[in-house]
Amino acid sequence: MQPTVFNEAQQELLDMLSFVKNPKMLTQLKQVVSDYFACQAQEEIDRMWESGELTEDKVEGFKKLHERTPYH
Repeated sequence: MQPTVFNEAQQELLDMLSFVKNPKMLTQLKQVVSDYFACQAQEEIDRMWESGELTEDKVEGFKKLHERTPYH
């Protein structure tokens, strides 16, 4: 069995987790991480909107989008 090698970000998160002492702290940490990724997503959406990659027509088109994984 090969040992797991963590990248720098994974190691940092593991180090931070050593400070989590109870379920409330874990919930708070999860919320902070969730907020971070939500902010990153919003920034990308804003960038796409400003560049014209995302438009009102494309957003409306998402309502009718039906992409499914074909299972054979």
